[in-house]
Amino acid sequence: MPTVPMLDANGQPSGTMDLKPDVFGVEVRVPLLHQAVTRELADRRVGTHDTKGRSEVSGGGKKPWRQKGTGRARQGSIRATQWKGGGRPFGPTPRSYDQAMPRAMRREALRAAVAGRLAGGEIAAIEALATSDGKTKTLVDTLRSMGVKSEPTLLVVAELAEPLRRAARNVSWLLVETPSHVSVYELLRARRVVFERRALLELEEKLEA
Repeated sequence: MPTVPMLDANGQPSGTMDLKPDVFGVEVRVPLLHQAVTRELADRRVGTHDTKGRSEVSGGGKKPWRQKGTGRARQGSIRATQWKGGGRPFGPTPRSYDQAMPRAMRREALRAAVAGRLAGGEIAAIEALATSDGKTKTLVDTLRSMGVKSEPTLLVVAELAEPLRRAARNVSWLLVETPSHVSVYELLRARRVVFERRALLELEEKLEA
């Protein structure tokens, strides 16, 4: 049965939390994780890049010179692709980078990402995170007491309150998410993952169905 170490308010071990083996005890399939991460990163692309073809640039309505008799190569427009200021051939145009991935595969990838972090001992759980004052220093000191260094860290809380959001926005190495928004890429990118107990139970319940 997979377990996660529990930490108290001072960052000291206070036991373990048992997790359901059919949820977080799955096999870590690297190709599935790779597909999930590739999809998530592709979905972040806006796809608004655009270049103008020869039909979109200005000018070039008149033939530069007559077809024959000049000794030069025939040209039809100074806005052809071989001319400076002409249209760009085969340039990027607006498109969607969204990739389809079945819901069952997405959920399995999320289970595998958590299972891989559990196997590596990179996940810890706390009863609750107290940051009612909304100060960055208080939040950083709390994380320091848990052994969290200045490295990519994912903090998953049951509810993202405004004081916590305000305290975390100035910490460049910290990402705060809720169970409904945590992703495979975020789990794999973080060197350390800290869950609130209720958040981990919510994620477990979400992935069990």
